[in-house]
Amino acid sequence: MQSKIVTAAKKTIELEVQSIEGLLLFINDHFINAVNAIHQSKGRVVISGIGKSAIVGQKIVSTFNSTGTPALFMHAADAIHGDLGMVQQDDVVILISKSGDSPEVKVLVPLIKNFGNTLIAITGNLQGYLANNADIIINSTVEQEACPNNLAPTTSTTAQMVMGDALAVALMELKGFNTADFARYHPGGNLGKRLYLRVEDLFDRTTAPKVNVNASLKEVIVEMTSKRLGATAVVDENNIIKGIITDGDLRRMLEKNMFSNDILAKDIYSVNPKTIEPETLAIEALELMRKNDISQLVVANNDIYLGILHLHDLVREGIV
Repeated sequence: MQSKIVTAAKKTIELEVQSIEGLLLFINDHFINAVNAIHQSKGRVVISGIGKSAIVGQKIVSTFNSTGTPALFMHAADAIHGDLGMVQQDDVVILISKSGDSPEVKVLVPLIKNFGNTLIAITGNLQGYLANNADIIINSTVEQEACPNNLAPTTSTTAQMVMGDALAVALMELKGFNTADFARYHPGGNLGKRLYLRVEDLFDRTTAPKVNVNASLKEVIVEMTSKRLGATAVVDENNIIKGIITDGDLRRMLEKNMFSNDILAKDIYSVNPKTIEPETLAIEALELMRKNDISQLVVANNDIYLGILHLHDLVREGIV
């Protein structure tokens, strides 16, 4: 029983991989024309389909919208019962169908053509009704379904989805869609935080530990203990950052039997601490911590001390 499960699963994945590899042959002039038609359109992209192709269409719509190409989904069955009103004059319509011969497709295609909209077909049947009547054809042909009976849509729907992703990414390239653009459309969740949150949004200015360069060892310990960040910045009279003292520095001092009431902050601080500007993205702060194997960064603006960003601040916001 277990061997049958493993064999079936591996065969399915192998067939899915083969179907995707086969799509490389279909990135041709037709595909380029489809991308240009969408890119040059003043309207939106209306994506439609029936059955499993409809579900794929909804996913492609979501990908388009999140990557800067306005899109909406129109179910092929509902289109002929009023939803066709979604389609506006400048919209490009993408109709997805493996066979291109379903009854809903045969009813919907003439209506779209009468509207004068550019019709792009994503289909696996180049002799079907949809392919014969579309303005642009994106070929999504697969040799066989992963279904043992070669019936249930499996590799064919994978191929449709991959072609949708290829369209979305190609359009991103044409639009110059960058990380900042992506952040505008993904403000929520951990992804949004990674793209939007900056250091200034995370560190606590009110509890920024600091001591003067001439502070006594007792003052250093009291400041570190009260602020509970395991470190304190060392500044001069103009609040210019001079260094940092961490609990590790104190431990090393004790190990060397250097403990003395005569020790001042300037005697033990580490020079050239890792600093970061407040407008820096939080994810960049995390990378800096990882690179240097540290758990805190001094936040400074033109060497003026502002506070300390701790790894816990990033963990709390879900950046880590």
